[in-house]
Amino acid sequence: MKNDQLLAQITEFCRQSDMAESTFGRRAVNDGKLVQRLREGKRITIDTLDRIQAYIAASTGTLPPPRLDVVPEKRDPKSNFRFFENRQKYLLFVHTCSEKRVVAERVGLELASIHPRPPALRLFDAGVGDGTVLSKVLRTMHGRFPHIPFYVAGKELSLEDVRLTLEKVPDRLFEHPASVFVFTNMNYAEAPWLTPASPSVAASMIWHEVVLQGDSSGDFEAQITALKPFLEQNWRANVSQRTGMPVYERPIALVLYREDHRFLLDGIIPRAGRVEANFDLIIASQPYRARSSVNFRAKRIIAPLARALKPGGRLIGIHSHGQDPGLDIIQAVWPGENPFSVSRHELLRAVKYELGSSGRDLNFNAYADNRSIFRYEMEALPNEVTGAIGTSTAFAAWNAAVYVAQIEEDRLTEVAHSSRALDAAREVLRKHNGLWFYDESYVISRRRD
Repeated sequence: MKNDQLLAQITEFCRQSDMAESTFGRRAVNDGKLVQRLREGKRITIDTLDRIQAYIAASTGTLPPPRLDVVPEKRDPKSNFRFFENRQKYLLFVHTCSEKRVVAERVGLELASIHPRPPALRLFDAGVGDGTVLSKVLRTMHGRFPHIPFYVAGKELSLEDVRLTLEKVPDRLFEHPASVFVFTNMNYAEAPWLTPASPSVAASMIWHEVVLQGDSSGDFEAQITALKPFLEQNWRANVSQRTGMPVYERPIALVLYREDHRFLLDGIIPRAGRVEANFDLIIASQPYRARSSVNFRAKRIIAPLARALKPGGRLIGIHSHGQDPGLDIIQAVWPGENPFSVSRHELLRAVKYELGSSGRDLNFNAYADNRSIFRYEMEALPNEVTGAIGTSTAFAAWNAAVYVAQIEEDRLTEVAHSSRALDAAREVLRKHNGLWFYDESYVISRRRD
């Protein structure tokens, strides 16, 4: 079997290095059960394979071996981690933890350094999720720049999240009528420019412009709600046979603006084949999985987004930091587990290397911990985390911990029928009188002309 080639390579390395296979898994890909899963016939993604071979090459001082012919893990879209199998985990996390609010406040601090130029302030959200962060940031933007037109673009592959985001658009259009909203399902290297990289894919692109009539949020809501059949028919995702990650079926650009402001917005409204990026602010909050490699994050996500900055523009990146009570819960069940191995410092070095000479006019700001790292909490009443902790509170804490740590479904199944999970959650809640998590942030800014 093709897995046997990789297992043989790992076994030989462990023998020569006198290293336990579980230690190898943790050091190479932060998964102590990696070798066990391979022996059980589980498949891995190309990214995981690259990390394994890179670790072996770095440890032995040799060049990485030729890529083995390992079949990527084939996953049904309905079991994809980010969008489907964890939908309930995601919604429970969002409604019990303050991350969205705290992230929006952190992003809002960057507005003091933004100096928009005509014809608009241009914002890109690299993963709008349910739209909570975006809507909160837009409220802050309106307060700071009440009379400047906004061009707001957002990337999101999940149909469910696009629906939730669109529900928040009517109020934003009512308060700040000089706004153009653009939503797309394209990847990070394409979305800022609304241009697919492949000409053949570009030929199948759906460009849908919605000119909203009326002047009330109710008017706008009714017309946006009517988009449901269009979204269900076109906003679809498949699973990549190479990486096992979701990809769009057809690229889409959904453009919305008010008809009574069309004249004012004429120079801002994007047209197919004539789109610029040049963003004043890019939000990249949790745009990659915690276990993804630093090279994947730099090459596929952050470097392309940095290229989309205009002079004076700023990209704020945010990801989980770990070293918090949430990780204590995880490690109580899986000792040594730490999915947060890539720091902002390492990531920024990789982005700078990836950009090369094209990044000469960029500043890479990791900042000190007291500015970069911030805390958000699971919101619970004081009496819910003291004394006898109820099952619902313990379950909410467990759900938040495994969602942030992105624990795979099969590993959760292993502990589903024991009391270990909720016992660990209760113990940490009692110890800390609550539950909180740390995120870390960084900023990439382009020097002004």
